[in-house]
Amino acid sequence: MALQPDIFALVLAAALAHAAWNAMVKSSGERGATFAVMLLTGGVVSIAGVVLLPLPAAESWIYLLLSVLVHYGYYGFLLLAYRHGDLSHVYPLARGAAPLMVAAGAWAMAGEALAPAGTAGLVLASAGIMSLAFERGMPRGHAGKPVFYALGTGTFIAAYTVIDGIGVRAAQGALGYILWLNVLEAVPMTLWLLLRRPAHIIGQSRGSLRSGVLGGLLASTAYGLVIYALSRGGMANVSALRETSVLFAALIGTVVLKEASGNAGRRIAAAGLVALGVVALQLG
Repeated sequence: MALQPDIFALVLAAALAHAAWNAMVKSSGERGATFAVMLLTGGVVSIAGVVLLPLPAAESWIYLLLSVLVHYGYYGFLLLAYRHGDLSHVYPLARGAAPLMVAAGAWAMAGEALAPAGTAGLVLASAGIMSLAFERGMPRGHAGKPVFYALGTGTFIAAYTVIDGIGVRAAQGALGYILWLNVLEAVPMTLWLLLRRPAHIIGQSRGSLRSGVLGGLLASTAYGLVIYALSRGGMANVSALRETSVLFAALIGTVVLKEASGNAGRRIAAAGLVALGVVALQLG
């Protein structure tokens, strides 16, 4: 299902915001504290919204609860991946693996099948994205650990994308679904982080306040836009376009975080494959 121009633009904006908050988490001196502030920010903003909106339809609540659980697994694997690997290595591998799994899940659970051109486009886009993870060759020895966590992260990404794609359509109101998801994620996770290491988290959060608040606003906005797009477009199309965030992440990782970069030719080729894949998805 090709995306309308307005939805296409919104998903691209979400991709940029997503790359930005991931870079903030990766570059943070205390990722747990930054994450706590991010979650709390998204939760506080969303609580202000849910009191003004009707509840999502009853049929959507099972998807909301499942999505929260899957997101917790995603956050855990994401933090472990960033502990062991660079943003420019981990991020494209996780994000590039997700669209293929989303397409399979959308077909199995929602009956969304891609046309042959769309399938070819999805494979091209995913190949271009994932190729950025191997600029320095195949991983060996301890280098396999970030690959494991990145692929695990990609599996969780695919799972919550399909769950939310179905859930938001059952909710009879995308905004209410988005805000309740933020609240249900933020409150238990923030409490868990505070109970687990209260003095450490509170102390470190002071230094992480600025980046955490900005990261929380970016994260909530980015995924809110994606969920809205899922209510109006095909899941595989939204997922593939969203993962163009890896091109932004590669640029941020190289220019801002000063991570070791591969050769420019490889990155240009990867960007070309992603662009060609996205065009084929739109035409398919």
